[in-house]
Amino acid sequence: MEPERLFSFTWHPYAVDPNVDYSNEPSTLVEFRLEPKDGGTVLYLKESGFDALPKDRRFEAFRMNDDGWTEQMTNIENHLGLRP
Repeated sequence: MEPERLFSFTWHPYAVDPNVDYSNEPSTLVEFRLEPKDGGTVLYLKESGFDALPKDRRFEAFRMNDDGWTEQMTNIENHLGLRP
């Protein structure tokens, strides 16, 4: 974490099956980065590491996270009043 610039964390994406132990599976890295631009601030979101996930979970984990992060970015826009 770098205050007012970067917040990042690792996690096991789409680890939703209660019968599976995901602890030995590689995790992805999620980064929220803030950069000043034209008198405002741009928020960048990046999640990396999907290529290291088990092949049988990779596509679905990516798809579900893509949908989830799209929804969360819309929630942020709504919270900031950028969408009616």
